[in-house]
Amino acid sequence: MEGKIVVVGIGPGHPDYLLPIAAKIIASANVIVGGKRALETLAPPKAWQHVIDKNIEEAMNFIARHLQQGDVVVMVSGDPGFYSLLTRIRRSYTTERVRVIPGISSLQLAFARFALPWQDAQLVSLHGRCEEEVDLTFEMNKTMGFLTDSRYRPQVIAQLLMDNGWPADAQVYLAERLSYADEQLAQCTLQELSVRDVFAHGVMVVAG
Repeated sequence: MEGKIVVVGIGPGHPDYLLPIAAKIIASANVIVGGKRALETLAPPKAWQHVIDKNIEEAMNFIARHLQQGDVVVMVSGDPGFYSLLTRIRRSYTTERVRVIPGISSLQLAFARFALPWQDAQLVSLHGRCEEEVDLTFEMNKTMGFLTDSRYRPQVIAQLLMDNGWPADAQVYLAERLSYADEQLAQCTLQELSVRDVFAHGVMVVAG
């Protein structure tokens, strides 16, 4: 009997931020897909495993083969609804074939760390995109949250924002290694950040 793809958000990294229902589904998985670290720390030893790497189509082929025998659990970082493999899965499978278990995103945790509301924030990932695809223009009281990477590091984004009219003294909140013991948090202005080399992969929040 054909199964479902169960896409499970595993949160920002530390097991404390893994929802109980997600932990139960992962523990009972017979076939599981995920990043190397997630498989090493969370996957049941007896489950069929496949590491998600840059070859996304290979992962999709693995999922398709094993769906013929039952459910396939797919672990994704943070929440599945925000820039994850779920986007690619939904291009091939209907709602009826996919079950999604939400998780705590690193952006959500970053806003919490700085006690900032995020209901009106514009949330952005520039990974695999260019800045022209995103509205970076300044507006009063505008808040933006970014997932940063090696190309769009925080200092690069800071300069882009100032080029788009953001004031140099706009407040920036930086979070790296969220949920881990070596978590790093910092606060500065856009001007200070534009000349400061910080982490590549993390979260950046800007308040206008």
